[in-house]
Formats: sequence, structure tokens, C-alpha cells
Amino acid sequence: MRRHGLVLLSAVVLASVVATGAGAHSTPQIRAQKAHERAVIAEVNKIGANLESVIQAYDGAKLELQRVEQSLQRNTYKLHVARRNFRAAQKRLMQRIFSDYVYGKPSSLEVLAGAKNISGLINRAESAQAISNQDSALGRQALHFEHAVQHRQRELTSLRRQRAAAVQRLSSQKQEIDAALGREKRLLASVHTTIHRLQAQEAQREQRLRAEALARLRRIAEEKAAAARAQKSESGSGGGLVGSPVGSPIPTPGTGAGHPAAAQIALRYLGVPYVWGGSSPAGFDCSGLVMYVYAQLGISLPHYTVSQWNATEPISTSEMQPGDLVFFDGLGHVGIYIGGGQFVDAPHTGSVVRIDSLATWGGSFVGARRVP
Repeated sequence: MRRHGLVLLSAVVLASVVATGAGAHSTPQIRAQKAHERAVIAEVNKIGANLESVIQAYDGAKLELQRVEQSLQRNTYKLHVARRNFRAAQKRLMQRIFSDYVYGKPSSLEVLAGAKNISGLINRAESAQAISNQDSALGRQALHFEHAVQHRQRELTSLRRQRAAAVQRLSSQKQEIDAALGREKRLLASVHTTIHRLQAQEAQREQRLRAEALARLRRIAEEKAAAARAQKSESGSGGGLVGSPVGSPIPTPGTGAGHPAAAQIALRYLGVPYVWGGSSPAGFDCSGLVMYVYAQLGISLPHYTVSQWNATEPISTSEMQPGDLVFFDGLGHVGIYIGGGQFVDAPHTGSVVRIDSLATWGGSFVGARRVP
């Protein structure tokens, strides 16, 4: 029962962590703390199993001690009866010898004078025929019963000491394991608190980065709209730049090709859990996220990083715009660039869709590509 409660406690803790982690983003620190937490939970379960076996042994030892105590009580009563019977037999025997002496059996005096104990007295009385066979049998029976009960009393007393020592030893062991279990539970609570704190910090960071990314995307959209208005105005007035043909496009910095709307769409799915092979808001892997985001723009991309690399056009890092794709780890990972040196991706099992930085990403950067 205790063990089941302990396992249930661990399951509740794990469920709580999973529930918390599902809505929060992952970082190396959070992953390390979660790994630590799993190790502590395993240790808690290990200690709990050990405690359960000790508790069972402790309960068994207490039961055995109780049985010995009960046997000892019964034997003590038997010893009391045996001594009472022995004293009665001894009294009867002495009365018989004294009566024989008074009424003319001088051998009775010799029996009394030479006996060193009751056993010897019976033997000498039998030899001298100073007592009847019935008296002798009663005396020997009483003496034998007392000796047997005394022997049993010594055995039970020794057994009680052994059982009491076992109970004490197991009680001490139980206390030590209880203390170790308490320490591990406190450590688990501390780790859990650390995870919550790190997840809260990461969630705040994600909110800040998302707000900054959306602000950048709005600026890009405004710049493009302003450039379009300026171009329309120049075309309508018939003016133009010196040396440029009338009506030719006006180059505008920061309004190059690309799909900035893809960056804005990708930001909607922050916090969606990583699912291997996933390509829907129920769960994404890295290429599944890219495929799903661009599908909403009417652009079909394959669900495979290498194929996505081959289906896109190379650009330099200086040319990167929101919506471009960034590849890592020998084309083993892909994300959607959102500007400011950051990208949205679904990193790995146990994580969620999140904002990562090109500068701090653990994998090796392969290159950037633009979706035509």
C-alpha cells in the first residue's frame, strides 16, 4: 500500500511536469533539469521499493515478537503452575517422610540427612522404600514439569531478545530510509520548482521575442507599402530618377523578395509540441512546420529537409529576410527566419515550436535558402 502511494506520487509529479512542459518552451537548462528530475524520481522509486521491503520485514519482526511475548506469557503462567505443583508435591513428600519417621521408620531420617536436593531426596526415599510409588511418581512428574518449563522459559527469553533486537534494527533501518526518502522528495520539489521558474522565464523570453518579431514584420510591411505608394506616385506623375527610364521600379532597401508572411504565420504555432513526422498544429517536426506554414501561402514544399533545400534558392546570410529558411546539422534541421538573427523551429522530441537564435543554436549552420 505504501509503495503504491509512492509510485502514485511519482506519477502525479511526472504528469504535472509533462502538463507544465507541454505549454512551455524548452532550453538546455530546462532539459538538464528535467533529466535531473527523472533521475531523482527513479531514485525515489528505488528508495521507496527498498523502504517497502524493510517495512514488511519490520512488520513481520514485530508480529514475531508479539507471538514470542504471548508464548512467554503463557509459559510464565505454566511456570507458576509448575512451581505451585512442585511445592505441593514436595510438601506431600516431606509430610510422608516425616510421618514415617514419627511412626517408627528410622530410615526416613537417613533419607533426609543425606539428600542434597529434591531429586536426590526422591532417589534416596525410593531406595529406602520410605515413600510409595505413587508419591515418587508425583514428585518426579512435578520436578520434570518444572525443569521443562524452566528450559522453555530460557528459550523464550533468548528468543524475545533476538526478536526485540531485530525489531530495533529494522526500525533504525526504516528511519534511515525514511530520512533518505525525505531528502530525495525535497530535492525533487526543488528541481520541480527550478523547472517551473526556468519555464516561466523562457515563456517570458518567448513572449518578448515574439512581440519583437511581430514589430519587425509590421515595419517590413509598412516599408513595402510605403515603397509601393511611392512607386505608384512616381509612375502617376510621370517623374523619375535622373538617368532612369520613366516608370522604372525604384529600388527600396529591405523590400526584397521572400515571404515575410511565413514568419508571421510561424509565430502562431509557438508552444505546439514536437511530434516526429508531425505536420499539423497537433504536433510538428522541423520540416513539417515549414511545409505547413508555406502551404497556408499556397506554396507546396516537401516534408523533408534535403528536399526543401533542393526546392529553394541559395542566399547569403546578409540577404536573409523574414520567411527565408535556415538549415543546420548537415541538412538535418530547418527553421523559418524571423529577422533579428532569430528563427522559429521545432527542434526535437520533448520540445515545442519555439524561437531560437542563430548565434546560440547548438548545431552547425549550413546555409540560408529562399522559397521562390
